Amino acid sequence: MKVDFFIVGAPKAGTTSLYHYLNQHPSIEMSRIKEPNFFSSTSIKESGTYYNSTIVDNYEDYHLLFNSKNKGVLFGEASVSYLFYNDVANKIKKYNPASRIIIVLRNPIERAFSHYLMDYRLGLVTQRFENIVNSFQENIGNKNYLYQQYIQSGKYSEQVLSYINKFRRDHVLIIDYNKFTQDKHKIVKDIYSFLEVDADYSADLTINYNKFMISSYRIVNWFYSIRFIRKIIAFLLPDSCISYIKNQFFIFDFKPDMSLHTREKLKNIFREDIIKLSNILNKDFTKWLK
Repeated sequence: MKVDFFIVGAPKAGTTSLYHYLNQHPSIEMSRIKEPNFFSSTSIKESGTYYNSTIVDNYEDYHLLFNSKNKGVLFGEASVSYLFYNDVANKIKKYNPASRIIIVLRNPIERAFSHYLMDYRLGLVTQRFENIVNSFQENIGNKNYLYQQYIQSGKYSEQVLSYINKFRRDHVLIIDYNKFTQDKHKIVKDIYSFLEVDADYSADLTINYNKFMISSYRIVNWFYSIRFIRKIIAFLLPDSCISYIKNQFFIFDFKPDMSLHTREKLKNIFREDIIKLSNILNKDFTKWLK
C-alpha cells in the first residue's frame, strides 16, 4: 500500500478539523494517528522541538496506521510539520510520486499568535507574546524553538515552492484558511473534487476541532498546563467525562487580543515573504498586511 495524499500544514490552520471531516468520507481513510510525523521524524529529533507527541519512524509502523485490507479507498494523513522542513517534499515524492498535497495557509500574524496561545495553554511557554516577539532580532541567533514555531513556520513562500517544484501543479491544492472558516462546505467539496472522490458526499461539519479554550479559574488553567496531569486525566477518565469537565470549566473561542505594536512588528517581519508568496501563487495575500 501507499499513502495517497498528505495535509502538510500549516500549523494552527484548521488541519485537525479537516482531518476529521475527510475521514468521514466512505472513500477516504485517514491515519489512526492524526500526525504521525513519519517523513519529518529525523528533522524533529534533530531540532529538539517538543510540540509533537507522536513520531512514527519506520515504514512498518507507519503503514499499520492504515487498514491496508480496505480496498478502493484513498489513504491520507495530516502532519503539519511536513510543510516546514525542506527535505520532506522530496521524501514524499520518492515514497509516492503520484501523491496529492493539501496546504492550508493562514495569515501568518494570526497563526503565530494562535500557536502561542496553544503553547501557553499547554504550559510550554510562560512569557507574554509581546515580550517573545520583541526579543526576536532578524538574522541574529534565530535558531531557537520559539522563533521557529511562531515566525519561521509562517514564512510560507519557500515551503510552498518546495512542493510546487516537486509535484505536478494540479497535485498541489492551496487552501485559504479564511475561506475555509467562512464556507467549510465549499472547501471540503473542493477537496473531494481534488482527490477525485464523490464530491456530493455530505460530511458533518458542525464540530470545530482543536478550539482555543481557557478557564475563568486560575487553578484550573494551572492544572491543565501541566502535561503530566493532562496525561493522567486522559488515561483515567473516559472521553465523555473529559468533555463534560471541559464544558463545565472552560470557555471556548474567547481569545485575548494582540497589541497593535506587536501586530505592526509582525507585519514588518512577514511583509517580504507575503509578497513573495503572492508572486509564486499569482494570488494577492497582501490582505494579511491590512
